[in-house]
Amino acid sequence: MTRQIMHRVSWMVFANILAFQTLYAEEAPSQRLKYDSVGVNHVYVAYHGKPLPTMVSPPLLGLSTAQKKTFAEYIKDTVPVKREIDVFLNETSWARFDRDLGYVLGNYMPRDGMTNSSSISTIQSNGARTSFMYRDKPCRINTYGNSFTQCNQVNDGETWQEYLAGHLGEPVGNFGMGGFGVYQAYRRMIREEKTDHGAANVILYIWGDDHVRSLLRCRYMLTKGWNDRTNRTEGVGKMFHGNFWAHVEMNLKTGRIEEKENLLPTSESLYKMTDPNWMVERLVDDLALQMYLFKNNRISDIDLRALKTLSSHLKYSMNFDSNDLRSSIAKLLDEYSFTATKYILQKARAFAVTNDKTLMVVIFDPYRVTRPLLSGGSRYDQEIVDFLKENDFDYIDMNLIHVNDFKSFNLSVDDYFKRYFIGHYNPMGNHFFAYSIKDRIVEWLTPKPTPYEETARRLMKFEGYLQDY
Repeated sequence: MTRQIMHRVSWMVFANILAFQTLYAEEAPSQRLKYDSVGVNHVYVAYHGKPLPTMVSPPLLGLSTAQKKTFAEYIKDTVPVKREIDVFLNETSWARFDRDLGYVLGNYMPRDGMTNSSSISTIQSNGARTSFMYRDKPCRINTYGNSFTQCNQVNDGETWQEYLAGHLGEPVGNFGMGGFGVYQAYRRMIREEKTDHGAANVILYIWGDDHVRSLLRCRYMLTKGWNDRTNRTEGVGKMFHGNFWAHVEMNLKTGRIEEKENLLPTSESLYKMTDPNWMVERLVDDLALQMYLFKNNRISDIDLRALKTLSSHLKYSMNFDSNDLRSSIAKLLDEYSFTATKYILQKARAFAVTNDKTLMVVIFDPYRVTRPLLSGGSRYDQEIVDFLKENDFDYIDMNLIHVNDFKSFNLSVDDYFKRYFIGHYNPMGNHFFAYSIKDRIVEWLTPKPTPYEETARRLMKFEGYLQDY
């Protein structure tokens, strides 16, 4: 028995030495980190293809081995079924297939509205969400972003664009789409703005984890729980989205952000998503996806060599101490995604300048920025705020607007959120948003909207507003 114990200890010391060398050596062999059933983390080091014994480290809270999977196993177990694709392509559903963006808004009534109601969500012939206010007038503002731009969970007439249009006396185009990242919103913007429904002024709305979404090849992998739930509540495939799309990612050889096209650009090719092996082949080196899943404790392994290369290119000091690895990876992912957002913002402004348009950026993250600020904490996205300031972008920080509004109430943070949110903004939230930004929008527009023109001309401007005038 003593000999067996000594043998195990010798192997553990040997493994610890080699694992340490592997983590920090310039020429490291392939590496992955894995966690066991009780949360104790083990480093599995492959050297010339031969696995070595494990290095035991302090325990981490997490899922059991039965719950937690390798990255490849997770991908295989998360693919959609054929029925989801069938419905998405052939039946009335929330989204429609798009060759570049993966999907755009369709016509549907999701059961996600206030007081257990469904929300009427429809589109116009140009693909924008249906509008009513002054829709026969020229449109000078188009908006792009994710579901907080699209305004999920409210009816067509309850979006912030409709409230804003009602005040300005002119339409505001809504080309937002739930699930989009900054890059997908940007790609939609440059496509729509080259058409006859382009506008002189464009708003690019950056919300929450949009920074990370830009980097993903296929966001479907991150929304498994939501997909399963909506398949039950709405019907299989009725809310399908998050399929492959155009995105950006870093070339780990050069350290440059590169734009990538949709890997599945035809409706027929979309069925490849149902093939687990095909999905693994296309996603196993999607570093942003792996980092996101790992930081959220959904998978058991991570490519440490790729992380070291990424952190080196980003000039970000990465803590490879396995006791705090998930937190370190979360911070590295933020840095990676912020780098992508800066790249996209520069592209967006260049497009606006080249095409004689003005660009306004809106930033808002109610859950990772606003909520901490309301509780006296700090914001994780200060780097983006600094970038916008230093590069003279026109921007609106909705987080700070909510901080100032919160001071007007004697409410807890939770109760304050209930006023405006049901996940997304409720109609009151959209109304608050519209009237919070309207002064900046009026200042931005040239010429001013009809209600803000000088009094002498205002009385003369009823042509087209009153019948038989």
